[in-house]
Amino acid sequence: MSRRAVLEALSGLLLGMFVSMLAATVVSTSLPVIVHDLGGDQAAFTWVVTATLLTTAISTPIWGKLADLFDRKLLIQIALVLFVLATAAAGFSQDTGTLIAFRAVQGLGAGGLAALSQVIMADIISPRERGRYMGLFGAVMALATVGGPLLGGVITDGIGWRWNFFVAIPFAIAALVILQRTLHITRTRRERVRIDYLGIVLLATSVSLLLVWITNAGDTYAWWSLETALMAGGALLAAVLFIVVELRSREPLIPLSMFRSRTFTLAVIASIATGVAMFGTSVFLSQYMQMARGATPTEAGLMTLPMIGGLLLTSILVGQLISRYGHWKPYLIAGALSLIAGSSLLSTLHYDTPFVLVSLYMFLLGAGVGMSMQNLVLIVQNTARPEEMGAASSGVTFFRSLGGTVGVSAMGAVLAASATDLFAVNRGALAAAIETLGEQGASVAAQLQSGTLPAVSALPEAVRVIVEDVYAQAIADSFLIAVPLAVISLIAIAFLPNKPLTRMTTTERIAAGEADLATVSTSEGMSAIPATGATPRP
Repeated sequence: MSRRAVLEALSGLLLGMFVSMLAATVVSTSLPVIVHDLGGDQAAFTWVVTATLLTTAISTPIWGKLADLFDRKLLIQIALVLFVLATAAAGFSQDTGTLIAFRAVQGLGAGGLAALSQVIMADIISPRERGRYMGLFGAVMALATVGGPLLGGVITDGIGWRWNFFVAIPFAIAALVILQRTLHITRTRRERVRIDYLGIVLLATSVSLLLVWITNAGDTYAWWSLETALMAGGALLAAVLFIVVELRSREPLIPLSMFRSRTFTLAVIASIATGVAMFGTSVFLSQYMQMARGATPTEAGLMTLPMIGGLLLTSILVGQLISRYGHWKPYLIAGALSLIAGSSLLSTLHYDTPFVLVSLYMFLLGAGVGMSMQNLVLIVQNTARPEEMGAASSGVTFFRSLGGTVGVSAMGAVLAASATDLFAVNRGALAAAIETLGEQGASVAAQLQSGTLPAVSALPEAVRVIVEDVYAQAIADSFLIAVPLAVISLIAIAFLPNKPLTRMTTTERIAAGEADLATVSTSEGMSAIPATGATPRP
């Protein structure tokens, strides 16, 4: 394809990605306000995020498998419609339970957009040439990631947080029209299609039980309890049954044969840490800005710009360097080192940490994600079989989403437990500060004891400093979870086979394979002709 044809085909895909990212990021800075208005607590805050990540993780390999079986263009349009309708419906939520439910449906569409965009890119752009277009993806990512929180903050402060859920609808309509007009991809028809329904159920059961257990353990029930045994045991049993089913299925949801590839296996391990860094830290950094530094939603969006800047600069620069020179491994190693540094430094945050240092820590984390996230998918697509491109691409994305989902749940659980302990330690100081408020002290005490997330910026100065210190320490404790995973990611990347990037797209590889088969068939037919020169009967 010419560069113009590629750009035309990418236009709708890029707009679809922008819609999905915008709808996700526009609410990030307003979540503390949303959860406070709906009467939710820290567990509800975590589940508003986790519900979307959970269904995204579960649905990603399903969409990837469907991409190997059905029309990819139709699938991405369905995913886009599902995502935006669920996002709009979430804007009418009257309690956190309803909001969590619609966010779960939203994740089903997000899983399709995440998986199918990677598969379609492999259809029209070769791994070696993809860096040339990284600037476009970086620009879209930056616009949605930077503009989303800023727009969400302005909307929340100006006309109310519910409009954050409606803002993506006009962009979605435009994306559907452009996808229909510009995206033209060849599909290999399959005569018989089998869908692994049992595998879907077992995968959803295993992941759901795991996340519910991690989120509630230590709060609703003890880590060592009957509930823990039932949930953790059920998750393990469902995972074992899923593996058995996948080994016996003719069309497995996640072909386990892909794990024979060292590239795929190590990329999956590295993607888990990237997911924790990308999803977990971004969610709780926004909460840190508002709960520990008293920022408004708009200010919180502005304060996370250094992380987005690091992600944008490194993704564009590294993409161009990979396309020019063909080397990818040094950049992945540098990204893993940056992840380790950023995660470690963020675990040292206090409510009064100089913002210059906080910005540096965020930049290092963003740079690590920018160098790692897309390139891990790239190297898997470079070695995957063309007929398994959807399953391979979505497999890496699935484990990245799963890592992010488990990471957010675990970080939320650590944050909630740590905050409870720190409030108990500071009970005397809080009581003394509240006594100085006179009649206002009763309402402040009631707000802090209600279990809902407090509006920190509205608290009196004497109480606000204590509450900010508690949340800063609790959030810093939660960041520690990402550090050992980032170290494991570095080890996995170090052992990745350094295979050169191909210049062939998935479509070209399929065509080349069919041509080879035709050549082999012709040569076998010729060898079957008798040496006497007699013409064989048809």
